[in-house]
Amino acid sequence: MNNSGISTVTQFVLLGFPGPWKMQIVFFSVILLVYILTLTGNMAIICAVRWDHRLHTPMYMFLANFSFLEIWYVTCTVPNMLVNFLSKTKTISFSGCFIQFYFFFSLGTTECFFLCVMAYDRYLAICHPLHYPSIMTGQFCAILVSLCWLTGFLGHSIPIFFISQLPFCGPNIIDHFLCDVDPLMALSCASSPIIEHVFHSVSSLIIILTVLYILGSYTLVLRAVLKVPSSAGRQKAFSTCGSHLVVVSLFYGTIMVMYVSPTSGNSVAMHKIITLTYSVVTPVLNPLIYSLRNRDMKFALHQILCGMRIIQTS
Repeated sequence: MNNSGISTVTQFVLLGFPGPWKMQIVFFSVILLVYILTLTGNMAIICAVRWDHRLHTPMYMFLANFSFLEIWYVTCTVPNMLVNFLSKTKTISFSGCFIQFYFFFSLGTTECFFLCVMAYDRYLAICHPLHYPSIMTGQFCAILVSLCWLTGFLGHSIPIFFISQLPFCGPNIIDHFLCDVDPLMALSCASSPIIEHVFHSVSSLIIILTVLYILGSYTLVLRAVLKVPSSAGRQKAFSTCGSHLVVVSLFYGTIMVMYVSPTSGNSVAMHKIITLTYSVVTPVLNPLIYSLRNRDMKFALHQILCGMRIIQTS
């Protein structure tokens, strides 16, 4: 994996959020609570879509897949973060670091594509309602979902593979709570600006193209909504699209600051806060955004809660 004759790094140290032991306990408790809420909220959406036949539509099928994605997105980083809060060594193996690195970026890329597909679905439903049932069939939905997962996991595979082949001969301390591209590249013994440039170019291209597509889709949706004669129809369209746009703004606002705009002037602490926002905070907010702004989802979740209460009391 590394050049012969060079002492190899077998593990990395993730400094995370340094501080006294009591502060580590506070961090652990807060992140654990957020993780539990993320799992609970996204699992509730998946169950609601699975059990309520009224939600067996393309929009909610995409939402269920998106929630499934969010569960794995936080799971690839948060459990290790929680362990490190209580650990004195705060180590992660070389292979474990690059596995986390790969899944973190692959799931993040998949999220970009899912947000595009969800924007396309709303565009078809609102701008071309008569053609929507014939275009957005179950088979076509399955193809779109498969493409999101496939392209998401292939997008960064080659650059990450080449980064893993670079020599790492020490030091091995990463001032972050996860294995990210810039800290890893800084620890490599060999300078490789081409690989780093390719990685950032791929990331920037995916982020910019997907966000432009999403904004373009919702611009067309907004034009169509404003032409709807009934206020009830406009309100329903704004409700479903508004929740999507809030999620898009939260996710893209932070990743564009991190991976598109120049960040050399930002402090390490700022990098950690930005990463924490889009990797941990956003996934816990998504279920709240979709459930609070969507009447059908609120009703389905209410039915599930009522069913659980009946089972517990019987």
